[in-house]
Amino acid sequence: MLPKINNRKAISVVLTTMIILVASVVLGTGVVIYGTSLFQTGAQQESIATQGVTLWVNATNTTGTNPGLAWGAAGIRNNGDKLVSVDTIQVRGASVPFTQWYVDKSQSRVTSDNFQAQYKLPTAGMNTFNGTLYNFPAAALDSVDCPNDWDIYVDLDGLGGKPTLCLQQASGPTSLNPGERMIVYFRANPGIFTPVDAGSASSVSIFAGKTGAPTSVTVGNP
Repeated sequence: MLPKINNRKAISVVLTTMIILVASVVLGTGVVIYGTSLFQTGAQQESIATQGVTLWVNATNTTGTNPGLAWGAAGIRNNGDKLVSVDTIQVRGASVPFTQWYVDKSQSRVTSDNFQAQYKLPTAGMNTFNGTLYNFPAAALDSVDCPNDWDIYVDLDGLGGKPTLCLQQASGPTSLNPGERMIVYFRANPGIFTPVDAGSASSVSIFAGKTGAPTSVTVGNP
């Protein structure tokens, strides 16, 4: 009878060992799956790229209202895989208020051609009396190409084939989904430039949260 009892014990030990091994495999698989999920989440990146960052200062308006009036422009693309909010533009270290941003983020107007184009001021340039940009000729373009609300429009190829940009004054950060582009025109803060700054170097920093970098720009004279 003793050999039978030993056999039962041996079988019980083997079964217990197998159960432990199976449980270990299941738990190990769960750990691997969980670890992979964490890695995939952590791999998502916030990233923006800028294009055509430009500054202009009115070098002829040396006295009177708005001497040293300066505007800039930039193209910004979300080249990461997470939603970003462009929330900072700094010129020479000074943050530009949102009310001095004018943005177009319509993907039907901010095409690849427009995004890669050389940015320029509207034909009539800067209004040195109130600091804004002119929109002349203001007859047909505003109703045909910019039928909705807009504040400034810019045609980058002179009534050619590119869509007209319809820029709206911002009231806060501008959000961009992955792959989306925007073009922003912005007015530098008063006192940042003087008319003699045309031709000098300046810094423009554009950020979405902590993502972004400063760019060195040569100040142009429109």
